[in-house]
Amino acid sequence: MRTPLATIILTAAVAVSGCSEKGLKDIKPQGAGPDEFSVLPVKPLTAPKDYSFLPAPTPGGANLTDPNPQAEAVVALGGSAAALNARQVPSQDQALITASSRYGVPANTRQVLAQEDAEFRKRQGRFTRIRLFPVDRYEQAYRKQSLDPYKQVQGLRRQGYDTPAAPPFGE
Repeated sequence: MRTPLATIILTAAVAVSGCSEKGLKDIKPQGAGPDEFSVLPVKPLTAPKDYSFLPAPTPGGANLTDPNPQAEAVVALGGSAAALNARQVPSQDQALITASSRYGVPANTRQVLAQEDAEFRKRQGRFTRIRLFPVDRYEQAYRKQSLDPYKQVQGLRRQGYDTPAAPPFGE
């Protein structure tokens, strides 16, 4: 009589232990959360060369230390910040703009992708809601879309491409 009772208790303990600690890869959203693209670092403060020639304050206006990521990216890539401020595309970039927008540029790309991804995860998770042990939901949902890096390296090497050293298998 003690063996079946011990088996039932052990089975219940194992089943309950699978329900604990979902971990970071449980891809169900915990809430709206912060928008990681809205957090921008500011430029360091600098002392002016001459305090007698300071510009007048502009309430609600921009400061010198306020970030402007679009202008900084344009300048870093060799463009002109003045052209960005005037919303003009340089003449040498017209062909690139035309080629990249030939199929149209939807304004709601993020929202559409988020909705499609939520529907995809819902379809993938229909039969995985009941589980005895913690599982990697991210790996389950995107298993068919993942690449095996070792197969890719071997395939490229067979085709004659130089590839960097890959980590040993299993690491």
